Amino acid sequence: MRTPTTTPAQAAGMIRRDQELLLSRVKGKSEDELRAPYDVTAGPLGDFCDSLHDLVAHVLMWDEINLAVLRDARAGRLHWSLDPRWETAEIGRALNLGGVEAGRRIPSELVLHRFNSVGAAVLAEIEQYDEQAWVDPSTGAGFDGGIGALAEYVCTTPDGFLFAHAARHLQPVAA
Repeated sequence: MRTPTTTPAQAAGMIRRDQELLLSRVKGKSEDELRAPYDVTAGPLGDFCDSLHDLVAHVLMWDEINLAVLRDARAGRLHWSLDPRWETAEIGRALNLGGVEAGRRIPSELVLHRFNSVGAAVLAEIEQYDEQAWVDPSTGAGFDGGIGALAEYVCTTPDGFLFAHAARHLQPVAA
């Protein structure tokens, strides 16, 4: 059985810090500045973000998927993204490219509005659990280890960054 390594409060704190890191990078920037070329660390699935706007859209897409995963689990359902057919590098790359491309069609102000709204919803979803429910296998809709283990699974980058998606991509780029 999978056992979460965090409590709900710790998970929420880590997510909040990650959101604040990304928001601190975009604060006060104009649409043109947000869409200007910006080196981000692409990660294990390839490069797909050319700007801070793209990065916000990318992280937002995964936050929306992860929120749906957690809400479906609360309703006793496993989310579509947990099907093994969706958990391949090729499909992950397609989702990444599609999410960023969709975000490019939306003004930065609205992408940031959505990012803030979804981020608050992710935090509220996690903060509703107490420590007992977090580790209770019955809360994970059949996912081994309960909602806490499920949250950690879906909120960990493929290379192991737990609740730190934006931080993963905002690491210094090697020269």
